[in-house]
Amino acid sequence: MTALKKLPIGIQTFEKIRADHAYLYVDKTALIHQLVTEGEYYFLARPRRFGKSLLVSTLQALFEGRKELFSGLAIEPVWDWTTRYPVIKISFGGVARDLLEMKSLVAAILRSNQQRLGIECHETPSGGVWLKELIEQTRQKYGQKVVILVDEYDKLIVDNLDQPDVASQGREVLRDLYTTIKDSDEHVKFAFLTGVSKFSKVSVFSGLNNLKDISLDPRYATLCGYTQHDLETTFAAHLQGADMAQVRQWYNGYNFLGERVYNPFDILLFCDSGQRFKNYWFATGTPSFLIKLIRQNNFYLPQLDRLEVSEGLIDSFDIDNLQLVPLLFQTGYLSIKSVQPSLRGGQLFRLGFPNREVLLSFTDVLIHFLTEHQSERIRFQEQLYALLQAGDMAQLRDCLKALFAAIPYNNYVNNTISSYEGYYASVIYAYLASLGLDLTAEDVTSKGRIDLSLRLDNAIYLIEFKVDGGGKALEQIRQRNYQQKYQGQGKPIYLIGIDFDSAERNLAEFAWEQLG
Repeated sequence: MTALKKLPIGIQTFEKIRADHAYLYVDKTALIHQLVTEGEYYFLARPRRFGKSLLVSTLQALFEGRKELFSGLAIEPVWDWTTRYPVIKISFGGVARDLLEMKSLVAAILRSNQQRLGIECHETPSGGVWLKELIEQTRQKYGQKVVILVDEYDKLIVDNLDQPDVASQGREVLRDLYTTIKDSDEHVKFAFLTGVSKFSKVSVFSGLNNLKDISLDPRYATLCGYTQHDLETTFAAHLQGADMAQVRQWYNGYNFLGERVYNPFDILLFCDSGQRFKNYWFATGTPSFLIKLIRQNNFYLPQLDRLEVSEGLIDSFDIDNLQLVPLLFQTGYLSIKSVQPSLRGGQLFRLGFPNREVLLSFTDVLIHFLTEHQSERIRFQEQLYALLQAGDMAQLRDCLKALFAAIPYNNYVNNTISSYEGYYASVIYAYLASLGLDLTAEDVTSKGRIDLSLRLDNAIYLIEFKVDGGGKALEQIRQRNYQQKYQGQGKPIYLIGIDFDSAERNLAEFAWEQLG
């Protein structure tokens, strides 16, 4: 029996993966060849732990002519191995929380490149001036144009979004550095920058307007991430016996306007853990800053299920005017579900949670934010699921009342989101979404929009909310015949009207009717 290749968990260096061919490797070099032969200046944004650092390391090995590492890969027979290029690699791996630390980190990075390349520069306070001299001296020493690779180009900003003044200082440090690349065009063979977020060019890339952004280029949609074909071929032995439909539901769904891809970190950990379905990627980072933005904007959480935005909205943002939706998209908590033409020209993107892992994990975080439920959360989730499956409306009413009664009083005092009407619907949405059921917020019908529709194998639930509405929620469902959209499916339909009392902070009325 042939031994399985080792999984490259946590390994971001191409050389280490390929040196003895002991590690599993998904060959992306055909796309890399297309990339380097069709252009010179590129930018790519992808969520964290998506293989960006490995891609940068692969590019470095390629331009340095490390042919032995590419044996058997798609690019080996089509690459000119006789020419080697010096590589300047800028990788913001450390954490810098003030201006002094930022400048020290940049200096350490440039100093490291000097030592590796055998170059001596006049160290200056300006990273841009220093980098420019490094580029010119490297070109002169090696007699070849320079390749510049930047990994986590935005880290000085992203790490400091919680302190805007420092983030702005980081922007200026990076602007000084990156503008140099454009100014050194005559000495540059190829430049590739990658990171999590795309900040507006005016904000960070001032002067570096020759970058080709391939973040939403269908040709390079699978440059990072694993495809279905990768799982069925490269990972076939490691995934033997796995429920592949479940694997797809849990970890696929990232759409960059091409073939959807899996998060690599999830697949590697899933295989390594004995095929246990867990929130591997989500657990490696906390969306606390995003929750802060939700709180500041009193964001109506059911909107997460039906966001329709233009490409301009998710394409980039500025640290002086942070917007929640592009941050959710670029950090990987939302992805593109579908694309349609806009009546005004261009395209409209419908966003949603990419997969089951992100849906379940993010809604759990939202429940804690909205309710401060901790040990109670799992109990309420289990009860809600069982009662919906059983169609027990009386017990469902009592469960929801207990759920709201369990929200601490100080949560209403300290949490401004609880002061607006959408709060109550947001709590129920978060709980129902966390069950992983087929749920649609503001479900469109010919008669209007249903606040929530929930579809189970054995029943359909149509739910309308009112706050201080005098018990008219169920009446609205009846008057507008929302149930017509779902009739004829051979399932009972439950119409549920929930009225909240803002003074009591709980259900004032729970009225329901069963059809079929």
